[in-house]
Amino acid sequence: MKHRTARGVTALTIATALLLAGCGSSDGDDATPSASATDAAAEAPEPTAEDVAALDAVTVTGDAGTEPTLEFESPLTVTAPTVRVLDEGTGDEMTEASLASMQSVVYNAADGTVVDSSWSEEAAPEWDLATDFSGVPALQEALVGKKVGTRILFAQTGSDGATYLYVFDSVSVRDTPTRAEGEVVAPADGLPTVTLAEDGAPSISIPDGYTAPAELVAQTLIKGTGPVVTEGQNVQVQYTGWKVADGEQFDSSWERGAPFVVNGLGSGQVIAGWDQGLVGQTVGSQVLLVIPKDLAYGASEGSELKDDDLVFVVDILRAG
Repeated sequence: MKHRTARGVTALTIATALLLAGCGSSDGDDATPSASATDAAAEAPEPTAEDVAALDAVTVTGDAGTEPTLEFESPLTVTAPTVRVLDEGTGDEMTEASLASMQSVVYNAADGTVVDSSWSEEAAPEWDLATDFSGVPALQEALVGKKVGTRILFAQTGSDGATYLYVFDSVSVRDTPTRAEGEVVAPADGLPTVTLAEDGAPSISIPDGYTAPAELVAQTLIKGTGPVVTEGQNVQVQYTGWKVADGEQFDSSWERGAPFVVNGLGSGQVIAGWDQGLVGQTVGSQVLLVIPKDLAYGASEGSELKDDDLVFVVDILRAG
């Protein structure tokens, strides 16, 4: 997944809270590796007739697949996220589970300046529709069911109060991975044993008398062929967690039916054992983390797990 600029993310308001609301636990249980619970995104308002007219007045030149030029009277404002389909594609269909590669250009509608353009990058960024656009229902609705080759004009007011205009071109599409895939790695002796169900969901057997070492253990079980995960990236994972002392499972994204997104890995959004153990792994990998309590919830007042060493099996699905 190519890097999306911070400025573009701000304008779209696809921020940490929206990512976590789309993929994290919504019940506020402190068993989640997230540092804090996040409320779901509020329902977006509907565009007014004036919003639609404002978008209709924008002239977009350039064929789909090439960088477009926008002409409009500035300042242009909208009161709600507003979408206009410019070209219908004829390729593969995009679904909520799609990892869609898109090109995009961003204009500040207050003064007509170009804020950002993916056409200046080496390759189009990839967007997981269910995750990245779940906080922008109008855009999510416009993209799901469309085909590769579709061009969409989108307007929304950003968190800075300015209205931004986007043109999105769908370049390609593929299914989001649901489990780790790569070369199986033989783990070190004496670690908890992991068994995978047919769908990839892990179960674990902890040796009798096993105690977590004082230092974090990050054992790769499957070596993925994707890029190296770096600090600051948004990382989508499947995971299950157990207590080392008795093998009791306390949390699982597999059972919730949706992956979990860590926004800004390495920045304290999750427990320290995750921040330290996942940075440097490769996308597609499965990692066994044995985490001493001081790198888990040991410093969390009121956490039911503050006295527990923990073990996780984490599948790294994507990062960017």
